[in-house]
Amino acid sequence: MERINLDERVEWSIEVRDAGSGAMLFDRTPDVVLRTASIGKLFLLMEIMHQVRDGELDLHEVIDRTRMSPECRCEDSGLLYLLEQDTLSVRDLGFLVGAFSDNYATNLLIERAGLDRVQSFAVAQGFERSALLDYVRMVRPANGIGDMSCGCASELCDYMMQLQAGSLVSSEASAQIERWLGADTDTSMAAGAFNVDPLAHWEESEPFRLRHKTGTESDVRCDVGFVRCMPTGRAVAYAILANWDKTRYGDLRDAVLADMRAIGDVMRRHLER
Repeated sequence: MERINLDERVEWSIEVRDAGSGAMLFDRTPDVVLRTASIGKLFLLMEIMHQVRDGELDLHEVIDRTRMSPECRCEDSGLLYLLEQDTLSVRDLGFLVGAFSDNYATNLLIERAGLDRVQSFAVAQGFERSALLDYVRMVRPANGIGDMSCGCASELCDYMMQLQAGSLVSSEASAQIERWLGADTDTSMAAGAFNVDPLAHWEESEPFRLRHKTGTESDVRCDVGFVRCMPTGRAVAYAILANWDKTRYGDLRDAVLADMRAIGDVMRRHLER
């Protein structure tokens, strides 16, 4: 891939690989562990499908939020806190997580699946430095966990390599996780280079097949996924993680988003060759 000049004020963890050959296309400190905001929800979806595979959970099981811990409620990212409906299936909650990174739906699924189960299965699958660390909390205690998830690009890119190959947990599990992520509406980062319809890009007629998850905090931007160019058949898996020091540098979101979009542009040119 082409050389990319990235903002040096930002902590980066990046890995971009050709999904067919596994060849490294671009990296920047891919083993550095950073805060990843909502990216840890990928491990929640993986554990949900692990339990479905083993018969411990059914995608059509109905979750009644009035019967769950009131601490699960989050009036933040997502739609569920705005809705009147109290009951949703596990499958539908997964779509809220995949499409809108819904924090309320996330917490309901964590409570149902078990945070310890999410964490232990991720480690068992080889994700030793990337994890969902906690529930989503509107305010984090000063002496508690500093962020809801952490990760490094090398492991998160490997997650996407397995997902696009259909080998994450099982072929059926991979297909369901891919379907959830195929509804993601956030194309503000690297994924913006592919100009898909952010609200509807599952259709086979799309020139790019995009499956990804983003994570956002005031000093964090992350985009992790895979994308296939249907005309050429080329595909890449990628993990692009950025953290910065707001106290020292202020708000760098514009610079970070521009750099992430530049990486997406280079990925697109590689895919279209």
